[in-house]
Amino acid sequence: MITWVLYDIKNNSARSYVSKACKHAGLYRVQYSCFLGTLNANEKDSLELQITKVINEETDKVYLFRMNKEQLKECSMLGQAFDEKLVTDEVKALFF
Repeated sequence: MITWVLYDIKNNSARSYVSKACKHAGLYRVQYSCFLGTLNANEKDSLELQITKVINEETDKVYLFRMNKEQLKECSMLGQAFDEKLVTDEVKALFF
């Protein structure tokens, strides 16, 4: 399924680790603290475990949202939904 990962992590090394874990999982960065891609249930669970190990549950916020393509098409994305420096048209074509 299509998976969004959004986060607000205070510690630089934890934030960097989560970013690398998302990339390693095959997700595409669409904004600085937002990744999008396709993960199966096992991949999502593995990513969650990796993230849980490094975040501070008292101060950090991480969201993983799963949806299918039809649900993604129903999302409203306003303004500059994707950072043009980070996302190519090729990446957008994977999801829309």
